[in-house]
Amino acid sequence: MRNDIPPRLLELARAQAGIISRQQATLAGMAGSSIRSKVATGRWRHILPRVYATFTGPTTRDASLWAVLLYAGKGAQLSHETAAEILRLTDQRSAVIHVTIPAERRVRPVRDVVIHRSSYLEAGWRFARGVPPHTWTEETIADLVDAAANFDDAVGWVTAGFQRNLVAEARLRQVMAARKKLRWRDRLDEIIPMAAAGTHSPLEYRYDRDVERAHGLPPARRQLPYVKQDGTRGYRDRCYDQFGLVIELDGKRFHEDGSARERDRRRDNDAAVTTGATLRYGWDDVTRTPCETAAQLYAALRARGYRGALKPCSAACTSLQWDEGRPAREVKPAAARLPRQPAGEAKRP
Repeated sequence: MRNDIPPRLLELARAQAGIISRQQATLAGMAGSSIRSKVATGRWRHILPRVYATFTGPTTRDASLWAVLLYAGKGAQLSHETAAEILRLTDQRSAVIHVTIPAERRVRPVRDVVIHRSSYLEAGWRFARGVPPHTWTEETIADLVDAAANFDDAVGWVTAGFQRNLVAEARLRQVMAARKKLRWRDRLDEIIPMAAAGTHSPLEYRYDRDVERAHGLPPARRQLPYVKQDGTRGYRDRCYDQFGLVIELDGKRFHEDGSARERDRRRDNDAAVTTGATLRYGWDDVTRTPCETAAQLYAALRARGYRGALKPCSAACTSLQWDEGRPAREVKPAAARLPRQPAGEAKRP
């Protein structure tokens, strides 16, 4: 940048990853001819309509986010998957940039940008210098739940907020209640307290609901902390510690490399030393054959002293076949035996 750029504009550009808008430049005292000259000579570049990069070279992610915000104009905030990226609600970078503007405004769509309009934006908050304005965690989760392609994705966003210690239960309930329209509202009343109590993924939610609770099994302790043999801290997904039984729930259908298998082996060995045996279940075990999984879990608990009853989840439940002397895993799954899946739920996460 050259000395003919006003100092206040230089400072603003530094805080915005090198991006400024035409409006900001003119308000800082730059003439239109000076702006056109910098673009014509290549010292500035058009990024979006009326938005410029004041540097040469590749455009960084931060610069792209600021460019979209400045293009979207007054009151705009990064939202949805893009806000989740900033808030560390997810480790994935959103393929397109999501931005939300006040409901009364209109902005022409541009490539690789999704523009949302909302009446729920919190206006007037001043973000720290250099931080691109974005929706807060609870508002972001509400937006993502409402836009989720299926129920499991909605559960995933709620549970991620609690798993990463980014959300407060009371505040999330307040934000959800303020929405006039919200998908799956009636089921969120169940999901939120479960997530706050340690249900940290769609798979764990399905396990708690369809395996444990539906079959009258005792509630396990969730996210139980323990110290590994190497001295580091870990967490058990589910632990029936009074019966010496650990449940590990693996969200991926299979592991892609040997290192993950080795990690699981070490974790199971730690459990054998400190607690007892480990049962490991994946997505299919919990969502496609929950009755058989419940029967196997019940057998393991009974062998360790549990004296409660196993109850069928429905008239078609196969879990009680264990009592007839047949191991649970010998029962062949059939479509008619599976519990009905509530509308909107996907078969896979």
